[in-house]
Amino acid sequence: MKSNKIKIAIVLFLATLQGFSQEVLTKKQALEIALENNFGIKIANNNLKVAKNNAGIYNSGYLPTTALNSGADYRNNNQKIIFTDPQTDNDAERVGTGAVTKSYNVSLGLNYTLFDGLGRKYNYQQLKETYNLTALQAKETIENTYLQLFTVYFQIARLSENTLNLEEALTISQRRFKRAKYQYEYGQTTKLEVLNAEVDINNDSILVINARQQLSNAKRGLNAVLGIEKNKNYQVETGVNFNRLMNFEALQQKTIANNTILKQNQKNIAISKFNIKINKANYLPSLNFSTSYGFNRTENENLVNPFGARLITSDGLNAGLNLSWNIFDGGATKTRVANAKIALENQQILLDQQKFAIQNSIKNTWENYRNQLFVLKSQEKNIQTTQNNFDRTQEKYRLGQVTSIEFRQAQINLINSKTAANNAKFDAKLIELLLLQLSGDISVSYTHLTLPTICSV
Repeated sequence: MKSNKIKIAIVLFLATLQGFSQEVLTKKQALEIALENNFGIKIANNNLKVAKNNAGIYNSGYLPTTALNSGADYRNNNQKIIFTDPQTDNDAERVGTGAVTKSYNVSLGLNYTLFDGLGRKYNYQQLKETYNLTALQAKETIENTYLQLFTVYFQIARLSENTLNLEEALTISQRRFKRAKYQYEYGQTTKLEVLNAEVDINNDSILVINARQQLSNAKRGLNAVLGIEKNKNYQVETGVNFNRLMNFEALQQKTIANNTILKQNQKNIAISKFNIKINKANYLPSLNFSTSYGFNRTENENLVNPFGARLITSDGLNAGLNLSWNIFDGGATKTRVANAKIALENQQILLDQQKFAIQNSIKNTWENYRNQLFVLKSQEKNIQTTQNNFDRTQEKYRLGQVTSIEFRQAQINLINSKTAANNAKFDAKLIELLLLQLSGDISVSYTHLTLPTICSV
């Protein structure tokens, strides 16, 4: 009686975990949520905004600078004047207190660089290339998020199907236990048969509980990628479609042309080239234009000198050109140019290295993909074989022609073949997604995504 109560409690617990109905989180919905809420994508988008601001006209140096200055001054002084009296030819002294002077001034100035050795031009172009590099970095972040998202999403799909297989096995074991118990009550089987059936129920129940726990953990992992705390009571799409039109030669060409990492390296080369030009610009002179308009007013009160000016005002416009040429700077510019050329050479070497590594990666991944598709076909055939074997064994078991041990083995073989085929299916799909990432096509594999605009230089 005690064992029956335990069995009933386990079954009720599993039924409670299963729930009544679950919403379906589609791949497209998961992508939309991730693109909006993923933390890494948010940071990448903000970095892109900063790069866009830096590449704007306001940071180019092509606009003039203007400044407005104004001031006021108040002075209250005591004055003493010694002068020669023309009538007596003697020195005379005149003292006054409270001599007040008030002065006001305002000026508006404009400065503009007419020529700086083309440094401004190359710096502006370099900023545009930096924006393009940041856009590619954002694209890489999105691609990595895609791959991370579908790795977790398909893991949930994998565990969901495996859990269903285990639940189906548990149902079969439950029916077998009821049959064995009925037969034992009528003397048609032994107590050992009943105990074996009960052990199999407990083992299958443990497997289901563990599988559901793994499924719950995987859904928490998906929440981390989505960037939201989504209720775990949902299902995912378990269907998988493969790109049958994919061929190796096309993948190679796409990878060399569109791989995000290679394109970033190419942008780094362009930035390094502009860095050389920026440093070379220091060899040339610079020409600056400046102009200003100023107004001044001075008021004097209680002057000791009767001939002193009571009010002085002045205004005027000034303009000028300034040419400067650093003929020799101790070799600093020469050193910077030399170092910039070495940095460019390193970027070119890095590009060659990345090309070599990615070409090897595309070859290895392609072979793994083809092998995994073959494994999938083989495992699907195994399902047919093990299913036929199970159906025949089950019928023989009902007729008493095979033992419960033989029946259980046929059941385990079927479960294992379904699990292996299920794993092979999702493994092949993840490898296919890796191929799409290498070729730069993963971002459009499920949805159409508008990527950052690349600036022309």
